[in-house]
Amino acid sequence: MPEAAKNGAASPETAEKPAETQDPENTIGSKRPDALTGCAAPSSCEARSSENTTGSKRPDALTGMVFHAMRMMAGTLVSRVLGLIREMLTAALFGATRQLDAFFVAYTLANLSRQLLAEGALSASFVPVFSRTLSADGRDSARKLANEALTVLIFGCSFVVAVGLIFAPVFVDIMAPGFASHERALAISLTRIMFPFLMLVSIGALAMGVLNSMGSFFVPAIAPAVSNLVYILFLLAMRSRLSIWNLAVAVLLGGAFHMLLQVYWCGRLKMTLRPALPNRRDPQLRSMMVLFLPYAAGLSLNQLNPVISRMLGSYLAAGSISVLTYADRVLQLPLGLFVIAISQAVLPMLSRQDPNKTGEFRDFIRDAMRFNLFVVLPVAAGLCIVSSEVVHILFYRGAFSAWAWHATATALSLYALGLPGMASSTVIMRAIYARRMPRAAVMITGVTVAVNLCASVILMRFFAYAGLAAASASAFTAASFFAAWMLSRNIGEKLGIFDMKWLWKVMFPLLLMGAALLAFKHILPYPAEAKLLLRVLWLAVSIAGAALIYAAATMALRCPEWRWIKDAARGRAKA
Repeated sequence: MPEAAKNGAASPETAEKPAETQDPENTIGSKRPDALTGCAAPSSCEARSSENTTGSKRPDALTGMVFHAMRMMAGTLVSRVLGLIREMLTAALFGATRQLDAFFVAYTLANLSRQLLAEGALSASFVPVFSRTLSADGRDSARKLANEALTVLIFGCSFVVAVGLIFAPVFVDIMAPGFASHERALAISLTRIMFPFLMLVSIGALAMGVLNSMGSFFVPAIAPAVSNLVYILFLLAMRSRLSIWNLAVAVLLGGAFHMLLQVYWCGRLKMTLRPALPNRRDPQLRSMMVLFLPYAAGLSLNQLNPVISRMLGSYLAAGSISVLTYADRVLQLPLGLFVIAISQAVLPMLSRQDPNKTGEFRDFIRDAMRFNLFVVLPVAAGLCIVSSEVVHILFYRGAFSAWAWHATATALSLYALGLPGMASSTVIMRAIYARRMPRAAVMITGVTVAVNLCASVILMRFFAYAGLAAASASAFTAASFFAAWMLSRNIGEKLGIFDMKWLWKVMFPLLLMGAALLAFKHILPYPAEAKLLLRVLWLAVSIAGAALIYAAATMALRCPEWRWIKDAARGRAKA
């Protein structure tokens, strides 16, 4: 199950004049009144806010969302490329073996806790409250809230880490009941080594929420690149005496550097994070905790999805868990580059929306969804078509076998089919968090788990690991439709995402791009036996050609998303 998928509002023109040393990335309180909307000055924002998706008036917040998403994409691109290099190195050194399966089970346990507490419930509850506090009460009140939240987070994570260390055998038995005794013992030991990873990334996630709320998106996006770089360098340094234990240590070192960079950047923006005694009567802190508990309950259900995949995968052929994990890692590039970047930019903006202005809220989330799908649909289609070539270039070397190549490519193409559903559900869930709908969040994650479990049990009987990947894609697609229905009920209006005019402008270029890419593969087949440079060149030409066809066709059909990109780029140039 792709893990990143489980992990905004019109931004106000705020307020507080910064210190002279403040970094220009800190848009909250800067001398540029409209920095959060990506505009250099109010007049330019007003001039450019004249068109919406249909050519009429639209709020400029969408341009701001695109602007911030573009900044996150730039940082995330570096992070995801290094992440792929990290997985290429791991695959070359360890292949797809039961030993690596044990590592991935242990890493999943630590990562599940991270996604539940750090990037899940914490992000959903902290960012909306912190954003509103920063906007309404100023920097001092926001800093006080962040420091109190940090103390609560440290105590909470300490408890969870202690539970993880004590009950590691129980968790491993749940995650991988099909493991033999020596595989189980290895997974338990690796779990205990890596579980403190939760504390490191949780503090980093709090710092990320602070930075995002202040309009700083690039540094949080680049922080995982530092983590991946540390992981890679450590493995290279230890290659003469390499073992599976080195992977666990590399994960901890990467998490530490990920945390330190973001905490340091908070200090650069005059929002130094240090533990402070929580005031239980603080209404903002109480509001955050009230939201945290139901979101944690809902997200804990969602964490069952990767558990289901790992648990059922442990009954399949050796290496099944590994190939699913490799496919998921490849998916992280488009998932993080586009989906997570856009959703991270959306949440602080949605959090500042007036909840009574449902029309503006609906229009913003509709346009954000359309922009998301405008970007993600061609990526998903292209990844389905060239999945085999992508996996061959990235992983087919060293201990990585031909079976692992074909199995990973199959899983990747099926995961890619679910990418639009992942994109849609991720953005809609941000809107649900912003509107404080914890019951809806629980129901949506419950539907996701139910669909994934039922589909996994049925499909794995016939398609083994491919059935698990297909079940994941089906679950996210079902969740996206259900989430959209829940949100439309809350605001009392249909979201209106898929009107025929918009569908035509996107689907025709998509079909044209897909046909051209298939024709290219038929006319000039992939040179699997050629040198790496020639294979990379083939893939680069195919991707670039497909992207140009899609871009040209959507421009010719006057898709409004290009106007938003142009406005955002212009705002960055003037900022």
